[in-house]
Amino acid sequence: MKRILLFTTIFLALLINRSTAQELNCQVSVLTPQIQQTDKTLFETMQNSIREFMNNRVWTQDKFLNQERIDCSITITISERVSVDEFRGNIQIQARRPVYKTSYNSPLFNHQDNDLSFRYLQDQVLEYDESNISSSTNLTAILAFYAYIILALDYDSFSKDGGTPYFVKAQTIVNNAQAIPERGWKAFESNRNRYWFTENYLNVSFKPLRNCIYQYHRLGMDRLTENIQDGRAAITEALKLLRTTYADRPNSIAMQSFFNAKSDEIVNLYSQAQGDERNQVVPVLSLVDPANTLKYQNMGQTK
Repeated sequence: MKRILLFTTIFLALLINRSTAQELNCQVSVLTPQIQQTDKTLFETMQNSIREFMNNRVWTQDKFLNQERIDCSITITISERVSVDEFRGNIQIQARRPVYKTSYNSPLFNHQDNDLSFRYLQDQVLEYDESNISSSTNLTAILAFYAYIILALDYDSFSKDGGTPYFVKAQTIVNNAQAIPERGWKAFESNRNRYWFTENYLNVSFKPLRNCIYQYHRLGMDRLTENIQDGRAAITEALKLLRTTYADRPNSIAMQSFFNAKSDEIVNLYSQAQGDERNQVVPVLSLVDPANTLKYQNMGQTK
């Protein structure tokens, strides 16, 4: 279903005049703190090439106005230059989503992938073919994978299961990367890599998480300006859905990435709530996000 159908009537004014702008507004940084800078222009052109790849490529069949592009950022930290054209490091991906009738952008995704290994030559044109992934195109495969994850989460936040086509696209990349030696694509390498992202989001056990993403944003965050108590109550009910997913698949990468993005926002949201509201949500959060239990318990003690 086209993205234009994913928005309800409150967004109609923005959607009527959509043009053919690309979907992503991606800020890119390439950092080399451990690399001796022999040729600074190499990493500058790498950064520019990645930015152009993310922002100039058309990822969906939908039409976006420039102001509708999804705000996201990529930070690549290169820790090792293995050879003239081979690099290792990590990639941090973040994405945000606007909240209705506010200037606030709600964090959707925040993840650091430590399995970054790729080849790049200065002024190289970044090529991508999802059906032909090799060591030489691993960088664009990784970038495309996270582009689809960002799109999927954004669409899920506006419509129930709206992101499914893009999770499937990301899974196709995973499947087509199984033969390459670079890490991050295979199930047995780790339980927190790219393979498990798409496995999680397309697994029936994670349907409550995806429903939570929709209810949290569309029924909660987007209604805070109309009635903050009702909006926050909807968010509380959305977070309660996560108990089912956590019971089936505790400590999953999908749940971890959700709270990597959301924990600070949740604390800020409930710090202004009445005690009974906080008392409802703190036990739920402490169960499904035990790494941040102290943060949530302290939130419950503040007014």
